[in-house]
Amino acid sequence: MCGITGIISNDIALGSLSSLHAMTDAIQHRGPDDCGYYETTDEQGRFVGMGHRRLSIIDVDSGKQPISNEDETVFLVFNGEIYNFQELRATLVDKGHVFKTLSDSEVIVHAYEEYGEQCVSHFRGMFAFAIWDDVKKTLYLARDRFGKKPLFYTARNDSLLFSSEIKSFNAVLDLRDEINAGVIPDYLAYRYVPGPDTLYNDIYKLSPGTYATYCNGLLQEHSYYLPPDRNRCGSNATDDEAVEKFLSILRESVKLRMISDVPFGAFLSGGIDSTAIVALMSEISSYPAKTFSVGFDESNYSELKYAETVAKHFGTDHHELTVTHEELIEHLPALIRFRDAPVSEPSDIPIYLLALEAGKSVKMVLTGEGSDEILGGYPKHVFERYAKYYQLVPKAVRHLLIEPMVKALPYKFRRAKTALCTLGIEDPTERLPRWFGALSSSDTERLLATGYGRMAASNKPSPFLVDKEASALRKILYFDQTSWLPDNLLERGDRMTMAASIEARMPFMDHHLAEYASTLPDRFRVRGRTTKWILREAMKGLVPDEILSRPKVGFRLPVNEWFRGPMKDYLYENLMGADSISKGFYKKVFLKKVLDEHIAGRQNNEKILWTLLNLELWLKESQR
Repeated sequence: MCGITGIISNDIALGSLSSLHAMTDAIQHRGPDDCGYYETTDEQGRFVGMGHRRLSIIDVDSGKQPISNEDETVFLVFNGEIYNFQELRATLVDKGHVFKTLSDSEVIVHAYEEYGEQCVSHFRGMFAFAIWDDVKKTLYLARDRFGKKPLFYTARNDSLLFSSEIKSFNAVLDLRDEINAGVIPDYLAYRYVPGPDTLYNDIYKLSPGTYATYCNGLLQEHSYYLPPDRNRCGSNATDDEAVEKFLSILRESVKLRMISDVPFGAFLSGGIDSTAIVALMSEISSYPAKTFSVGFDESNYSELKYAETVAKHFGTDHHELTVTHEELIEHLPALIRFRDAPVSEPSDIPIYLLALEAGKSVKMVLTGEGSDEILGGYPKHVFERYAKYYQLVPKAVRHLLIEPMVKALPYKFRRAKTALCTLGIEDPTERLPRWFGALSSSDTERLLATGYGRMAASNKPSPFLVDKEASALRKILYFDQTSWLPDNLLERGDRMTMAASIEARMPFMDHHLAEYASTLPDRFRVRGRTTKWILREAMKGLVPDEILSRPKVGFRLPVNEWFRGPMKDYLYENLMGADSISKGFYKKVFLKKVLDEHIAGRQNNEKILWTLLNLELWLKESQR
């Protein structure tokens, strides 16, 4: 796990080793163990440089980067892990390739030599990497299938810069006046900026499942992978056959991710996903797993008792952490700097603090991330199937009678409120983001001041292009896998763990597992009101029954209560105070209404308020 940077430029100030060093130093937290650089020129005489920060996990002694082939015509900087590198290495040796290290990094170099641009199709893992081909004078960039590892780029003034994090660009470019106000409506709708855009002008994410080439000033992107849920299923497996096959792939996925030359552990929430990972780790290893859990003083939100049950069941070396609202306020600005964007989920803070705690004894953790988006684990995956039926109710009845009544329900009915107010949205391009989003399009229009129209999305890879005959479940899973996961949850997981200089591996995000799940009929994922059915069946007899039968809780912080109590003044000061930057974006009457409704307990507007607060804090950080 590492950080990568690069520059191609003929600008005297930008195209230099000192600029490359500045970009690479800006992401030192991603790789505190070592650094390395490569420089040359292209056919036009422009400076070509690549930088690397290393967090040593595999082949600690000799796996340094940049790394090259035998005749030094191909150079690589790489962030991530290739889990099938040993198998690939053996294949490449048989084809005559000569290796000088035992690292997974060198496998990428020789795979590029052997398979060219299609080398990415041979990798099983998480990765973002850059290759300079000195023969073709071409830069090759690639990102893994689901976007587990980040890669940003900006092309301007006949220069190209790339990095694992946007802060590298800020080290050599002045981005203070580069705010991309055009994506603010999308940010308010999704709670994150959908890729490939960012909150900065002309800075983009390389899309998941995409590689790009840059030669003679021309950048060309090519998609090599789309999540398989965009198509209809084709399996006729029995329940027993499907469960057995699924468990076999998941067990292999966990085992591959336990390959490490340094100590590792697991994040344990007490839910079925992380418990399944810990169960299989304990089955595979003869040593007790190290587990790390986080909770809160507010018992309704804390899952520590369930995590403790799991830890005792498997005899793990268990560590616990409790987070308070003071720590949220203390760390939020720093985490916005680490993320280079607003923190879309309050859970970023406890994940970061948990990563710091884990970093005291391990350098890598396994997590349960991605299970819900691959296997159908959220209540929305149950509710979405009823959208077409609810929409048969006349629109006037829904909008004028049902939805106002639902909105007036107490907070404890929050899921029912969300469901009924979302199911009535007929346009899927608005409905699917709305399940977890902050503001509807109508509320966005009421909030934003004149001049902030919705951004055209014609330049984006669509997360809605699925087989017309695909089921409602597969359509929403495809959206999750192409938007919610890479642009929010996976970005969170990467930034918060790398900010603490540890690596996170996600067995449920294995593309073999996702592809197998996609071949199965919907009932293997959501059966009646039971989510992740196949995982629950596979774990019977392996994990405690009380964990299997637990309803999904979600990793939630008591922000609702904190905003009404100890964080109330902090909220008002940032959103409506004299120093607020973002208040000029909004109509004051609507903003005050949203704040007052929440404080008075008439509505739970925590999602909206969290989204607005983080935009304000990000704006302040971006102007420093």
